[in-house]
Amino acid sequence: MSHLSRILWLLLLTFSASVTWTQTVPFKHVVIIFQENRTPDNLFGSNPTFEPGVDIATFGINSAGKKIPLTPTPLSYCYDLSHAHSAFVSEYDGGKMDGANLVRVSKAPGCVVPANPQFKFVDNSTGTVQPYFDLATQYGFANRMFQTNQGPSFPAHQFIISGTSAPDTNSTLFASENIAIKAAAGCISPPNQTVKLIDPLGSETSNPPIYPCFEHPTLTDLLNSAQISWKYYTPTAGSIWSAPDAISHMCVPKTQGGKLVCTGADWVNHVVIPQTAVLTDIQNCKLPNVTWIIPNSAQSDHARGNDGSGPSWVASIVNAIGGNPACRRTGEVYWQDTAIFITWDDWGGWYDHVPPYRIGQSNGWGTGYVYGLRVPLIVVSAFTPAGYVNNKDHDFGSILKFIETNFGVAGVPLGPIGPGTYADAYANNLTLFFSLPSPRPFRPITAKFNAQHFIRSHEPLVGPDDD
Repeated sequence: MSHLSRILWLLLLTFSASVTWTQTVPFKHVVIIFQENRTPDNLFGSNPTFEPGVDIATFGINSAGKKIPLTPTPLSYCYDLSHAHSAFVSEYDGGKMDGANLVRVSKAPGCVVPANPQFKFVDNSTGTVQPYFDLATQYGFANRMFQTNQGPSFPAHQFIISGTSAPDTNSTLFASENIAIKAAAGCISPPNQTVKLIDPLGSETSNPPIYPCFEHPTLTDLLNSAQISWKYYTPTAGSIWSAPDAISHMCVPKTQGGKLVCTGADWVNHVVIPQTAVLTDIQNCKLPNVTWIIPNSAQSDHARGNDGSGPSWVASIVNAIGGNPACRRTGEVYWQDTAIFITWDDWGGWYDHVPPYRIGQSNGWGTGYVYGLRVPLIVVSAFTPAGYVNNKDHDFGSILKFIETNFGVAGVPLGPIGPGTYADAYANNLTLFFSLPSPRPFRPITAKFNAQHFIRSHEPLVGPDDD
């Protein structure tokens, strides 16, 4: 893309000027790296003033009104916190953000849970999460990124591909929790599998739980219609993290060899297992236009599930894109035409001091389940100023809306996805992260493990447990 084209694109998006836009694709590639279960206060609390303008707390308030200093805990440790909808309600406490101490704790056998386990930041004394700090300081950081939903991973992963976890196109309900039993999720679940629904009043008991296979539009439908390539890299089918397996027209479940599997064209042609294939696809110049990347449990940052290698996993993807040489056949340099969004699927039950910017919409959409607590967002590109801190309100719908706008034709976005009942319809855009008139050179992110470590790994490919 020429520098002039990028300047014109930014002017178009900023001022909504009525001009004829001839650059169809400002960024040829958009990459979404989805990690697990952290807040900004938790992930970045070891250095709360790591760059000017960041909003990271050093203490929290509990339900007794007492100040609780945030203290360190390892990224990988033996206990986990509830991030069910009820945990959101407790922590949010009507906007007072003083109920984190009421969030339930689960632990591995023999685990010693510290005092105030919800009021923790990740210990970075040995550089465990330094790649995240380096990415934030070298590129862009969002102070006010919120998960769209007020609950755990299964619905959160639905929101990141479609802006909703509704069971069907026009439903006012959302799937609100993880699946009920420890088994395959989505449309390849066993017949007795269910997921709770939540209504606009926030009740999870007004409607009976349903089978976790949904049917509604997703962003991938827009991409397919516009002939925009996409892939969804994930460690396994049937995981609550593998969002396409819960969309009927994407999965098309059929029994093969006595086992229910996804057979749809979207699944067969676009869902890639294992997730590490993204690293070789980048090396082989096969990066699609839009990419979702879901981690293995060990790299996920999920409490009680990760092994501390998540920051290296994220850095390996960024380094692969930033350091990839010009593609032999096309001459394309990925670093100059790729936008990377790194975010976390939910807050994980950890303390965070910033309340959601809105509860529901004025027209009633999302009331009872939208919006959730703050999660980190790091934005990486050659056109992102170093140390840029953004204070606009964002959610997962903002990423969807950016993709729709970015790949629109003649300045006209692709979307919205659905009939005014999806998060992208209400989200602002993320274009302020891309303000440089010319591309910056890439500087690799230092990390403990590189891409070859993950490509050669033989660890089990698993999603999370049931929380």
